[in-house]
Amino acid sequence: QVQLEESGGGLVQAGDSLRLSCAVSGGTINYYRMGWFRQAPGKEREFVAGVEWSGTFTYYGDFVRGRFTISRDNAKNLMTLQMNSLEPEDTAVYYCAATTGYDNIKVAPAYNYWGQGTQVTVSS
Repeated sequence: QVQLEESGGGLVQAGDSLRLSCAVSGGTINYYRMGWFRQAPGKEREFVAGVEWSGTFTYYGDFVRGRFTISRDNAKNLMTLQMNSLEPEDTAVYYCAATTGYDNIKVAPAYNYWGQGTQVTVSS
């Protein structure tokens, strides 16, 4: 059973950067397309970024506007999300997700496995 564990969240000020990591255990990350989602209080879970198996193709939510970069290191069973120029609107719980399927990588139902989430809080 694949398990995902996020780390790297925290409290930062607007304009700062954070790097989130997602460690994969119980399986090999090579077999999964990976993604990041986020959920703010009172809002639906929202697609942040996704990456295909090899890492060649990446996808981002419209709100990212070039501020975030998703990457994966298959040798380390690790996925990361570098977040720059953070804004208070980025405050949310960020979730790592993995899928073995071929559905739309930007939608939550496409994913088989989820982490517990890591809190990101951006103060103004």
